[in-house]
Amino acid sequence: MDKILTLGIETSCDETAAAVLCNGRELLSNVISTQIPLHQKFGGVVPEIASRKHIVNIMPVIDEALTKAGVELGEINQIAVTFGPGLAGALLVGLSAAKSLAYALKIPLVAVNHLEGHIFANFLSAPELEPPFLSLVVSGGHTALINMIDYNRFELLGQSRDDAAGEAFDKIARVMGLPYPGGPEIDKLAKIGDATAVTFPHPKVDGYDFSFSGLKSAVLNFLNTAQMKGEFVNVADVAASFQKTVVDILAEKTLSAAEKFKLNKIVLAGGVAANSSLEKTLREACQRRGFEFFYPSKILCTDNAAMIACRGYYQSLEKNFANSTLNAVPNLGL
Repeated sequence: MDKILTLGIETSCDETAAAVLCNGRELLSNVISTQIPLHQKFGGVVPEIASRKHIVNIMPVIDEALTKAGVELGEINQIAVTFGPGLAGALLVGLSAAKSLAYALKIPLVAVNHLEGHIFANFLSAPELEPPFLSLVVSGGHTALINMIDYNRFELLGQSRDDAAGEAFDKIARVMGLPYPGGPEIDKLAKIGDATAVTFPHPKVDGYDFSFSGLKSAVLNFLNTAQMKGEFVNVADVAASFQKTVVDILAEKTLSAAEKFKLNKIVLAGGVAANSSLEKTLREACQRRGFEFFYPSKILCTDNAAMIACRGYYQSLEKNFANSTLNAVPNLGL
């Protein structure tokens, strides 16, 4: 089989990333330039600042990815780029670079859904993984359960109706005065807290959809009430109790779906896949049931271009290419 080299480009939020992939699974390079220090003083990502930083970073990051892979730009066979969801200005930087390079090199362009990309990160961490399987995608803006029938066929079983799990983590962290990004800070704080100290509600949502806005409000009300009464609050206990509630909801829905659809492989994906409690809870639950459990390495949980290149490769096998009219779709769904 001839080598197919895919250049992946990802700029959906505050990471400028590029990667080179050989034949879909052999990762030759994966370069990520993060803007976290830049946005920390604002407590979150500032879209205009993110877009401007992407403009500065995009070509140096692509150059570094090619150098680390040991390939010339002219050897690239196709370019895969995130076109949504994400911040409009940030997406446009990556799209402009990808479309320009594809046009100049006269090679195919593949438009990749960022959320689908997160699932495909698992194929890079676990070369033995093959569909079908059930995937739980948990990121800053989305929570979804997906029946992965084949590489290019999925069934959306359920998704967040309001706040995604990652969004709830970040909002609670901000109120608790924790630095951005809040999810990892809550995970760290929860390790020294008592997860049974505070009982928070489990939202009742039909089917396999998720809702975290009510839980978020309950935590905020708990903190505000304690502050007004002048009561001491053990923030580690609150963090642990909140995190346990979120993890229990995610695990319960995931395992229920796996049993109903007779899927004995569960795949965790998205930025919140890096949460130690979520990974541990699902892994142990899968072991008890005799299920296989997969989750990406930490570097592939975050936004990265390797997962975009991998998703793009499998799209290209079905000749699913984009043209020069490709535009950003900030609210793109699964």
